[in-house]
Amino acid sequence: CRDRNLIGMQSDFLGAHAMGLRNVLLTTGEPPRQESYADAVFDVDAIGLTNMVAQLNRGLDIGGQSIGAPTRFHIGVGVNPFSSSPDAEWRRLEFKVKAGAEFIMTPPILDVEAFGGVLERIRQAGLPILAGVVALDSLRQAEFLASEVAGVRMPDRVLERLRTARDPAEEGLAITREIVGALRKVVQGIHITGLHGSPGVVEHLLQLQADR
Repeated sequence: CRDRNLIGMQSDFLGAHAMGLRNVLLTTGEPPRQESYADAVFDVDAIGLTNMVAQLNRGLDIGGQSIGAPTRFHIGVGVNPFSSSPDAEWRRLEFKVKAGAEFIMTPPILDVEAFGGVLERIRQAGLPILAGVVALDSLRQAEFLASEVAGVRMPDRVLERLRTARDPAEEGLAITREIVGALRKVVQGIHITGLHGSPGVVEHLLQLQADR
């Protein structure tokens, strides 16, 4: 939603639907951190955007006028299991569900044990959960995730395994496979992210899962 007005986003959704896009993840977006930039502009947050897309699925635009055939978007929303303001996070999730969310996606999960401690709370939303997985390929990448990516909790044991590994790339893949194996037992699906614009590790991981 950041720096994008509601009319423009509605137009984008209608165009995307005409091109065949059906699965969408709706997020508020992060404000820019640079102090030299002006404050970001938000017409609506993810809750308001979920309302808008659900309205399109009912065949109506944001003004309540018919758009003809309704859209058929599958609406996904995000939740941060490790938010520093958990009460606010759960309350926002409840609002997203009421607005029309159909599935939930998390940031990359690297601490499966800690995730298990909050999973039951997420399940109370009654929607399928797609847990995030990041395809680890180096110590530098893991340190970046630990210090720079909001919503990610990095266990010290993961960093230590990468620091002491003879081949950090292979160890990163092994760690990722362990995380995927654990998550597949407790959620309805996973979504895999590769950093630095390289799909190689993601493709390798997907092939390993397909071969199982």
